[in-house]
Amino acid sequence: MVTLKEIKEATKRLEGIIHKTPLALAPNLSRVCDKDIYIKKENLQHTGSFKLRGAFNKISLLNQEQKKQGVVASSAGNHAQGVAFAAKHFGIEATIFMPETTPLTKVSGVMALGAKVVLKGSKYDEAYAYALEFAKEENKVFVHPYADDEVIAGQGTIALEILEEIPDVDTFVVPIGGGGLISGMAIAAKAINPNIRVIGVVASGAKAMKDSFEAKTAIDSIDVKTIADGIAVRDVSPKMLDLILEYVDEIVEVEDKEIANAILFLLEKQKLVVEGAGAAGVAAVMHNKIKTCSKIAIPLSGGNIDVTMLSLIIEKGLVKSSRKMNLVVTLVDKPGSLTKLTDIFTLCSANIVYIDYDRNSVQLDFGDANITISLETKGEAHQEEIRAMLTSNGYRFKQF
Repeated sequence: MVTLKEIKEATKRLEGIIHKTPLALAPNLSRVCDKDIYIKKENLQHTGSFKLRGAFNKISLLNQEQKKQGVVASSAGNHAQGVAFAAKHFGIEATIFMPETTPLTKVSGVMALGAKVVLKGSKYDEAYAYALEFAKEENKVFVHPYADDEVIAGQGTIALEILEEIPDVDTFVVPIGGGGLISGMAIAAKAINPNIRVIGVVASGAKAMKDSFEAKTAIDSIDVKTIADGIAVRDVSPKMLDLILEYVDEIVEVEDKEIANAILFLLEKQKLVVEGAGAAGVAAVMHNKIKTCSKIAIPLSGGNIDVTMLSLIIEKGLVKSSRKMNLVVTLVDKPGSLTKLTDIFTLCSANIVYIDYDRNSVQLDFGDANITISLETKGEAHQEEIRAMLTSNGYRFKQF
């Protein structure tokens, strides 16, 4: 059983190893949510995630024989980098099993720290099964990403750092994958102030822990699908569920589009790059999932987002906020037609950022062409002006 004493001891072991990440009021987020919201920037941690805390605490407690044998871990990315960092620090061998779908940035990060990476399985839970088997066969210590007391104690150090700076915080909003982070933080927080509310956040596409919490029994998901790969855990650990039932007050869920919105908000308004799991808590407060609180602390648990995913989120966010307009316009395929169309956009002060001309589609009538065009726009009113101009000039078009 993890206690406040063990979490405080973990703090001492981590001293000089981890980065005591910044904790700051998020003014833009606080204004949007009409609450005092503080963000703990674990996305700026060494390896880009809180996972280093638990992995290092666990590995530091191994005896010399265990260190000589080496360690094994399974991870979607962040725990892997934490284990690799700690193993390199102690000069021991680390083998990490990761799902085949793990973003390249996380795989590269693990390998750069000197660990051996084995890509196995389509989901985390499959990689986990392979890792357990390998550790048993090779007589190596398996460093569990969450269901381990020393790992949980390491993650709980985040709560101590928050409460040291903001002792009157009334609510922690914490992402949940396997449950190690929220368990460690909740144990520490409730030991110091039993009145602190601890609220977990799961992704709608990976909500096994929420279902289990409500049913008070472990219920595994058939499959998981979410952009928040750091919390995409299919199976519920009974050990972690017991801790969450004891220490966590509530669990809410957020959809991928809400997580994407939070990622874009943090990037644009807070100047922070945060991955899907790291943005889950912010998504919950932005979309009014958290009630009856006034001073909230949210750990931004990681920042290791794949750049292709980030690019997609930015693109979709620009379209959603009416700062980008995508159109397919049908016009007569003859000289001057395209110039006439672009003149309309010039009159509307819309900048063309992409254009494609298609006269070969079987869906077109002979003599017609489809123009796929992307415009930079200044909001919904601007887009309405463009649509009105196209309609008044007789163009057939659709927006997507």
